[in-house]
Amino acid sequence: MMRAFRLALVAAGLSALSGLAVHAQEAPAAQVQPATPTNPLPSVPPQFAINPPSTAHPPLTTEAPSAPTAAPAVAAVLPHDLSPWGMFMAADIVVKAVMLGLAFASLITWTIWLAKAMELAGAKAAAGRALRRIEAADSLGAAASAAASKSGKLRGAVGELLTAALSETRRSADLGEDGTKERVAIALSRVEARAGRSMARGTGLLATIGSTAPFVGLFGTVWGIMNAFIGISQAKTTNLAVVAPGIAEALLATAIGLVAAIPAVIIYNVFARAITGYRATLSDASGEILRHLSRDLERHHRAVAATPRSASSSAAAAASALVPAE
Repeated sequence: MMRAFRLALVAAGLSALSGLAVHAQEAPAAQVQPATPTNPLPSVPPQFAINPPSTAHPPLTTEAPSAPTAAPAVAAVLPHDLSPWGMFMAADIVVKAVMLGLAFASLITWTIWLAKAMELAGAKAAAGRALRRIEAADSLGAAASAAASKSGKLRGAVGELLTAALSETRRSADLGEDGTKERVAIALSRVEARAGRSMARGTGLLATIGSTAPFVGLFGTVWGIMNAFIGISQAKTTNLAVVAPGIAEALLATAIGLVAAIPAVIIYNVFARAITGYRATLSDASGEILRHLSRDLERHHRAVAATPRSASSSAAAAASALVPAE
């Protein structure tokens, strides 16, 4: 029995040794490759003296993020120049027409300002000089001679007033004094009104530009914003970069409208006050002319009244001389 137990132990040992031999033969063939780490090591600068990544730790590959699909469209929509001139060139044809019209209106405004300022300044200075000469004269004829130019002609609005008064006085020489004064006053008022209308010519255009230019610019703004929203619907994006250039171009039209309107309103108000002062100077000149006319008519009346009295006294003296003394 002991012999059988020994044989069983020997058989078990042999079987265990054979199993170990089989496993030793299969182990080299079934070598498992090391797993690649999920978090690969980043690249290290050479100054740290660290070996480059091995096959176990491959280098980190940085792939460029894919660009959004809308970027090329945005780059195509945005203009290269966002200056006022660039926005004007990139604007819609209707917005361009509005901007050009407003720029032309602004040019007209400054042209009227330059021409009318020179005309008004010269007319006011000439009227002031003529008024001072008329006030220093003693009669209507002397006032006309003092206000005349070196060539002897009456010029300017005050010259027209003197010419009208002298002409009406000559035509009414055989008529009454009151009627003459009334007719001269009417003639002077007509000359004043004509001079005022002549000086105010062109200022009505300033009023028109000042009142309509903001609304014209607003029309260009509305048209530009409408086109911007149409572009949003076509691009199918709500990115502000897509619609910003169109809105900027539209707002530029409103800015140009204000640039044309604000100076026009200011210049119109300045000219209105200046023309009122000019007409007041002409009214003062008319008053001085009427005063001279009134004095001249009264002197003439006294001279006519004194002439018959002197004639009758001389006739009585001649008659008494003819009567013989007793």
